[in-house]
Amino acid sequence: MARRFLLGALLCLLVALCSAAGPGTDLLVNDEVKRTVDLSTHLAKITAEITLTNHGRYGVQSFILAVEPDLVPHLAYVGASANDDEEEDSSLKIQETKNNGLSGELFQVTLPSTLPVGDQMKVKVEMTFSHVLKPFPSQITQAERQLVVFQGNHYFYSPYPTRSQTTRVRLASKTVESYTKLGNPSKTDEIIEYGPFNDVDPFSEDTMKIHFENNTPFLTVSSITRTIEVSHWGNIAVEETVDLRHTGAVLKGPFSRYDYQRQSDSGISSVKSFKTILPASAQDVYYRDEIGNISTSHLQVLDDSVEVEVRPRFPLFGGWKTHYIIGYNLPSYEYLYTLGDQYALKMRLVDHVYDDQVIDSMTVKIILPEGAKNIQMDTPYKIDRMPNQLHYTYLDTFGRPVLVATKNNLVEQHIQDVVVHYNFNKILMLQEPLLVVGAFYILFFTVIIYVRLDFAITKDPAAEVRMKVASITEQVLTLVNKRLGLYRHMDEVVNRYKQSRDTGALNSGRKTLEADHRALTNEISSLQARLKAEGSDLADKVGEVQKLDGQVKELVSRASQEAERLVAGKVKKEAYIESDKTLASKRQELISRIDSLLDAL
Repeated sequence: MARRFLLGALLCLLVALCSAAGPGTDLLVNDEVKRTVDLSTHLAKITAEITLTNHGRYGVQSFILAVEPDLVPHLAYVGASANDDEEEDSSLKIQETKNNGLSGELFQVTLPSTLPVGDQMKVKVEMTFSHVLKPFPSQITQAERQLVVFQGNHYFYSPYPTRSQTTRVRLASKTVESYTKLGNPSKTDEIIEYGPFNDVDPFSEDTMKIHFENNTPFLTVSSITRTIEVSHWGNIAVEETVDLRHTGAVLKGPFSRYDYQRQSDSGISSVKSFKTILPASAQDVYYRDEIGNISTSHLQVLDDSVEVEVRPRFPLFGGWKTHYIIGYNLPSYEYLYTLGDQYALKMRLVDHVYDDQVIDSMTVKIILPEGAKNIQMDTPYKIDRMPNQLHYTYLDTFGRPVLVATKNNLVEQHIQDVVVHYNFNKILMLQEPLLVVGAFYILFFTVIIYVRLDFAITKDPAAEVRMKVASITEQVLTLVNKRLGLYRHMDEVVNRYKQSRDTGALNSGRKTLEADHRALTNEISSLQARLKAEGSDLADKVGEVQKLDGQVKELVSRASQEAERLVAGKVKKEAYIESDKTLASKRQELISRIDSLLDAL
């Protein structure tokens, strides 16, 4: 009792120093406290409705809010609002204050107005604690249900005396293994009610311990990196890299997929899926991991949001973890405000990952356009700013500024907007298009120079002669093959003559052969002369081809004459056949020799 009295006296002195009313001794009393401890999820949410009475000699502008020493490391959020019957709840300013050697952590809450002497004011306080529900046993099999233990305080922990208080504990299920019995509490289904407790001294503590069944998802985001890339061309790209783990009772023994699918209560504390809520204007949503896109997810577009059912590749049991990436695009006109060269980006610092989320560690990177300066960041709560970085993407020259911020132990109440102010000269928006135009201009100009200029140090006459000879030889081969084709055409004319006995058609074929043969032979002779002029020994081979071709032409003419004699009856058919075979054999031999010469060209 002496220790409590001493602590109360010291805190009264602290309140007097913090109060703006002036010198004197202020004395606040908690006339009535209605406390609710919500343990229906994996978080502990404590709400207290406090009726404050000023029994001092001066008006009070603030009061002190205390947190038990055992719960301080788990405190994720604390908030307060003033309850007024005529007005809606209004949030109150809260800031951490020195405890001057007192136990626990203290916060100074500024009242909406000065509380006069003898008056009362109703205040609502909300606190959220993470990782206070401990699985017990710490390991369970797939068929077992999860039991957890919560350890808190029967009393409302306060630096002020409390005249009357009650505590209502809301559990996740009706199954309760054990709970402390201070004050003969009553239990109804999932509710345990303690109190009323009267005339409670300041900083009173009495351990409240409850062991109960809780199969709600014990999901925790171990770390999340949220990248927001702002473009003045109309888009904001958001990507989140999430490391997620199940912090409930660790799975003991093997996992049976068969039992998990066959029995509805198998692995009841595991997590199959959860819903992530994105802004209503989110587009091009993707959800993937190291393997690739996870097709088991589902997307539902609502009027005020976009819901993504995130379903990992495997269910999450206690101790299991997963890693995934989710991203989407947003139209910049909904989040980016401008006035001249002044810009303001207003977006959520963290998004809704899942219901009753807990984030152990968060890193936010906001990538602004290249050329942004005079950057300021306004946050709704205290965060840790890291040194700015530079980010390089396509067509960047000196890098885009990146704001980096970190924070630990976040819950749903931290889903609030952050505002980033910066200046940006709009003329810089032409930088990237001009870079593209300049790059293509340099490319085309380089190609033009490369194609039109000869960068050879000296010319090679021999190489030029070889190229000319090769070109002439190619023309000779083409003309010789075309001339041999004339002989095959003449054979067809002779065969038709033997059937039709049309002498006019035969004579016409002879004239055509003579004219075309003469023209081709002259062209080949001209090319032969050019080869001689270039000093190539291939000219002699072309001359040999010309001589052999003359012999082939003579054989073709004799074949047509023999056919004419056969039709006129001047030679018998047997003699004609023998003669034709002889002529064809000689002709084939000559053509073979011509082909050999052509191969040598």
